[in-house]
Order: sequence, then C-alpha cells, then structure tokens
Amino acid sequence: MAAFRLPPLHALAAFEAAARHLSFQKAADELCVTQSAISHRLRQLEDDLGVKLFLRISRNVALTPQGEAYLIAVRKALVDIEVATRGIARAARHTLRVSVAPGIGAKWLVTRLADFQRAHPETDLILSASMHLADIKSGEMDVGVRYGNGHWPGLLALKLSDEVLMAVCAPAYPAGIGGLSQPADLARAQLLRLRHGSLPWKTWFEAAGLDWPEPTGGMQFDDPVMLLEAAAAGNGVALSAGKLVEPYIAAGTLMQPFAITPRDRGYHVVLAPESREKPWVMAFVDWLVQTARQDAQGARAT
Repeated sequence: MAAFRLPPLHALAAFEAAARHLSFQKAADELCVTQSAISHRLRQLEDDLGVKLFLRISRNVALTPQGEAYLIAVRKALVDIEVATRGIARAARHTLRVSVAPGIGAKWLVTRLADFQRAHPETDLILSASMHLADIKSGEMDVGVRYGNGHWPGLLALKLSDEVLMAVCAPAYPAGIGGLSQPADLARAQLLRLRHGSLPWKTWFEAAGLDWPEPTGGMQFDDPVMLLEAAAAGNGVALSAGKLVEPYIAAGTLMQPFAITPRDRGYHVVLAPESREKPWVMAFVDWLVQTARQDAQGARAT
C-alpha cells in the first residue's frame, strides 16, 4: 500500500475551525494560536491542493464550492479520528476497587487519595467501606486495607503502619461502676467490641496480665467509629486502634483508664496473589506503602 499523501493535521484542523466559524480570528482563538498562524496554514493548504478554499471579501470570509465539498470530507475524517482516539483512551483506563475498614478509610485514606489520582489519572477508584476479607478473596475487590496481625490465609499482606491497642471509655464512666483503678476492675465493666474479631480483647488482657477469655455477648459493632461513639456515650469500655482514638482523647470525649497499649497489630494493604500481575493494582499498593512510610517518618520527625 502506498504512503498516504495528506496535508498536515494542524492545517486540516485550522481549515475545519475557520470554515465552521467563517472567521480566522475565532479559529485562532479556538486553537490557541495567532490569526496570522491560521492564515499561514490555510494559504499553505490551498497551495498544496492547488485550489482556493476561501473567498476573502474585505474582513469577511466565505467558502468556495471546493471549500464546501472539502469541509464535508475533512470534518468526517476528523470526527472519525476523534472517536477512535477516545475509544482507545477509554480502553486504556482501569478501574481499581478498594475495600477499606471504615475507620481508617474515613480518617486517613480518603484525605490522601487526591495525590494518587493526580499521579494516575488513568485509574478510576471505587471505594467500599467493609470489614470482610471475603470480598477480596472472591475477586469483588482488588485491594483491601485492614487492621490485624498480617496473617490472612490465601492473601498477601504488606504492613502500612504499626498500631497500638487502647482500652478507652467516657471520662464519667468509671465512677458509675465503682471505679477503674486496676485492669481487673474491668470485670464489672461493659466491654464493647467489634463483631468481626480483628480487635480481640484477649490480646489486651494478656498485656495487662489477665488470664481472661475473649468476652462474649454484650454490645458488638461492625463499624469502629460507631464503637467509639458508643463508648463516648457512656455505654462501656471500648477496645480500639490508637489512630482512631486520638481525636476523641484530644476532644476529651474519651479517656484511657490504663496505660496499657499492646503493639502486636497494625494496618495492612491486602490483596490476592494474582493481583500482582495487574500493574494498576500494584501502582496503588506501592503508592499506599510509600505514603504510609512518609507519614511515619513525618510523625517521628515531630
């Protein structure tokens, strides 16, 4: 097949814009060039074609019959190119589905996502607040951010940050149950906990020197923020990750009756092994790990 003999694309774009507006100045404004640049491109196009495309009458322009016929063909060709270009661009986009534990999603991740989107505008993000790993194992979600010890069978986990466990309650709560002067006094407290078990009281009990089993019954929650709100309302003592508790302690709505903060857990980014073959997934994972590392370095510096 012989090579195409075509005018420069910028000349065709200038012709289409000038013909549509019947104004060289408006075409120049649209294409962000000078009027003289439009005039030069059109003169060159007419010279290459060997025909006049425009009639120049005083300050006005009009299409010649040849110009009108050429406009139909050029416009169709440019539209076809634009449609094909947009189709390719859409095909190159990726959708990344991220499942985030509600507390960390609201308090940490969403405030940083704009940085990822600026670096990866070709990736569309769908975020879901969920505490369940099943949505990652089933392939419903690509990546999860979870709190735990990092051991989830069948999944890969990369640590984002270490975290402490803190037992907290409303400032007035201890007085209502006869005081909380030592950990064993929790025997008379209502122990609030998350239903899915990622924050086991037994871990805190062991750090406090208590040989107690995991509590059963009582109040359980799916959402860690709701758990803390219940504690702040005076419903009992909640066990939570320190990062989520800090704003409540700073505001005076929660307090820590015991300075016992075991640190055997943390936040992790979790994904299925096969997701390592997806570059857009690994780009997010790498960004997430790097962002968490920078945050930790910043915290140590202060």
